[in-house]
Amino acid sequence: MGYSADARQGGWWNRCVVHAATLRIGSCVLCFGVGCSQGGGASHDGVSGGASANDAGRAGASFTNGSGGVAGSRTGDSVGGGGAVSGTGDTAGSAGAIAAGGVPSSGGALNGGAPSGGAPSGGAPSGSSGRSAQAGGASNAGGGSTSVGGATTGNSGRGSVGGTGNAPACSSSTLTKGNLNRTIQVGGTSRTYILHVPSSYTGTTPVPLVLDFHALGGTGSQEQSSSGYQQVADKSGFLIAFPDGIDNAWNIGPCCTNSRDVDDLGFAKAMVTAISQDGCVDATRVYAAGFSMGGGMSHYLACNAADVFAAVAPASFDLLVPDEEPCMPSRPISVLAFRGTADTVVPFAGGQGSSGRVTFLGAQGSFERWAGIDGCSEPTTTDGDCTYYEHCSAGVEVGLCVKQGGTHAPGDPNVGWAFLSQFTLP
Repeated sequence: MGYSADARQGGWWNRCVVHAATLRIGSCVLCFGVGCSQGGGASHDGVSGGASANDAGRAGASFTNGSGGVAGSRTGDSVGGGGAVSGTGDTAGSAGAIAAGGVPSSGGALNGGAPSGGAPSGGAPSGSSGRSAQAGGASNAGGGSTSVGGATTGNSGRGSVGGTGNAPACSSSTLTKGNLNRTIQVGGTSRTYILHVPSSYTGTTPVPLVLDFHALGGTGSQEQSSSGYQQVADKSGFLIAFPDGIDNAWNIGPCCTNSRDVDDLGFAKAMVTAISQDGCVDATRVYAAGFSMGGGMSHYLACNAADVFAAVAPASFDLLVPDEEPCMPSRPISVLAFRGTADTVVPFAGGQGSSGRVTFLGAQGSFERWAGIDGCSEPTTTDGDCTYYEHCSAGVEVGLCVKQGGTHAPGDPNVGWAFLSQFTLP
């Protein structure tokens, strides 16, 4: 997943959360944002440390002979006969534009027919090179038009995985376009989130859904303004939710809400159910992303809700060592992580956090553990700053995008969506 010089200028590694704050949980002082993201005082609860984790191998169960489709090969430039959404690259956003995530190039064209419903809903914006648009306008062998919610190959000739978005049309939808503040009950507790509905949403054609989780100490509103995924949703036509964590945190097992009884797994599933009841969602194309602790929540969902989420894209967070965070997903699941080598909030090399409550596998250790869980085999493929295991069970993939000298920052939403949108539930 290569990046142009301009994309590096305004890319994911240079972005930071606008607000800096500290939060105390028990005896630990937690920090997020500009003022403290690289150490120098207060630390994340369980999100800082030093020494490399020992258990960085391919731990976890290995899946074999899974179902869900076969990954395509890098052999072509476009999909014939159906109308692939193909782009020509990213251009960097200015410091204040689109959460500094880079503006997708408008150079892509629809090859071979008009999109269904007026826009290729669910499509991924092209990356600057390599893995470009992978979804939103499935190749229709009959020719003529693209179907919303499907997957296509992009410039790199990467095939789609798991299906072509053949979800049935919806008869009704109560969602209105724009930002909706919503509340649901989870185990007797009121939980809130912001649902963003793009202007292209029709309510009749099923579209993908992304849950984007905020950092420790943050809110859904802050994540909405800083991650850049909303701008990608507006361009590509998918629904996106920005949930609020209790105690401004997420419960991923040993950390980080005040109570270990907070049911964030149930909250994530309940959001998907509620949004699907009110809107027109392609249930095979539900994804999770997040920054920092929100990235940890994305990992947690991949481990514990692979029956609901097709793929995840965590940023600036790693898996914990296996005895602290067991990870036994019900099926192989695709994961793309974004990390910076100079991250001192979640140390790139891994190790125990300053609170002593959690121990990180580190970026490489987490990458290798997911490869083991998903039954991946070498060789890996390098594309710009990203390395991928493409030969995994059931056609899934595991990727790690590393910025040398990069700090604690959100992932690139354009690259994240281009990866996520390739995959569907079996």
